[in-house]
Amino acid sequence: MARLADTAGLKVVGAALQRLEKPITATYIGKGKVEEVKALVLELDATVVVFDDELQPRQQRSLEKEFESEEIKILDRTALILDIFAQHAQTREGKLQVELAQLEYRIPRLTRMWTHLARQAGTGGGAGGSVGLRGPGETQLEMDRRMINKRVAHIKRELEDVMAHRTRHRSKRQQTALQTVAIVGYTNAGKSTLLNRLAGAKVLSADMLFATLDPTTRRVRMPGGRDVLFTDTVGFIQKLPTTIVAAFRATLEEIIEADILLHVIDATHPNVDAQIESVLDTLSELEVEHYPTVYAFNKIDALPDDVSFDTLPEVDSWKVHVSAHKGTGIEDLRNAVFEAVKSTYSAIEIKLPYDRGDLVNLFHERGLVDEEAYEDTHVAMSGRIPPRLKSYFKQFMLDGEFWDEFSGD
Repeated sequence: MARLADTAGLKVVGAALQRLEKPITATYIGKGKVEEVKALVLELDATVVVFDDELQPRQQRSLEKEFESEEIKILDRTALILDIFAQHAQTREGKLQVELAQLEYRIPRLTRMWTHLARQAGTGGGAGGSVGLRGPGETQLEMDRRMINKRVAHIKRELEDVMAHRTRHRSKRQQTALQTVAIVGYTNAGKSTLLNRLAGAKVLSADMLFATLDPTTRRVRMPGGRDVLFTDTVGFIQKLPTTIVAAFRATLEEIIEADILLHVIDATHPNVDAQIESVLDTLSELEVEHYPTVYAFNKIDALPDDVSFDTLPEVDSWKVHVSAHKGTGIEDLRNAVFEAVKSTYSAIEIKLPYDRGDLVNLFHERGLVDEEAYEDTHVAMSGRIPPRLKSYFKQFMLDGEFWDEFSGD
């Protein structure tokens, strides 16, 4: 939470903690704790109070009223994350996604700023007592809500266009028959730095949370001379707001469409287990937790003396120790990623006519050839290929048991 505040441009001057079985309905924290925080605010001359959770609209209004005399701004975790996203959004897509998340967050929190005018609208009792009570305050509130809903609908239409464009761009990438690797991980784990190291790219990387919002794709050379596409994605965080997940669905689709995942982990973080679990939870929400995954424990050059590789969390898949900053372990990572990529390949046996030299070359460039024989009328080949190449070779595949197994029929 302190890192979030720092990234947003706030200076943390104090903190308070309360253990409760469940949040207080009205004010989230207890009445006594509210008074304690108010005293702490005055003592430290603070101007903002941030809650490390998403406040319900009712709770936020109650807290704002409690701190009204001190003119203290009340923020929750979601508002803070949205503010950071707004600062870091660079592209049109990123800005639209952030604005959508902000507006959907604000709709239920619209306050009745104009209700003092409603008192002039008239009062009454009896059966007709409600007549005339519909004052300018309520009208203004509804106007604000209507304007925001209209803007939300407009942004969603624009994002649909962006998503369609991204889908077309992704389809063109898939036509290259290159495997894709989505780089995922907790925010500030070093994903962008690692992509820069692997691809010789110049993606923005900084020691801050959510430095990268927009996905970036780069071509990386694998062992044996084959190329794979790596896509850097937005970092995850504990209690990632649902509004963020919904607004960034176009970006997160890059993860869904990937062939394998590269899970980058900050090996130096004291809560590394919790961070891994948080990322896995988000991947589960995206229904990609079953994808072949390489775990890259990053920043090993900065590990404390009392921490060794043996003390790092165990994983059930490929595991590599790297330093994106120093370049340590990068070749091991390339090998692990390529092994994971090859694990997705499917066995194939084909007979290609001699006029389809293009497919012979494609098999050599993108697949793994086990046997190759030049016969009178054709080239017989067997080996393994990426699933997305299946359509290229379908009509030349051998009939029978192999085809039934390969096609899944």
